[in-house]
Amino acid sequence: MYVCICNAIKETDLRAAARQCHSDAETIYASMGRPPQCRQCLDDAEEILAEARSPQNPPIRPAFACPRLALSA
Repeated sequence: MYVCICNAIKETDLRAAARQCHSDAETIYASMGRPPQCRQCLDDAEEILAEARSPQNPPIRPAFACPRLALSA
C-alpha cells in the first residue's frame, strides 16, 4: 500500500526505513530523496514508524543517523 502518493512511498519501504533510521517521517522521507510534498501522509507515516519500531520488530542495526535509503522497485 502507498503511504505517500506524492512521493510514491510504500508502507514496506517506510517500515524497512524505520528499522534502519530512528527519526521522524519527514527526515526519513528526505533520506529516501523524497521530502514531503502535501504533508497529508505524515500522521499516518508516524503511526507506521512507531508500529515498525515496536519491541516485536527489533532494529536491523543500531540507528544513529539516517543513511541514504533506497526505495523498493
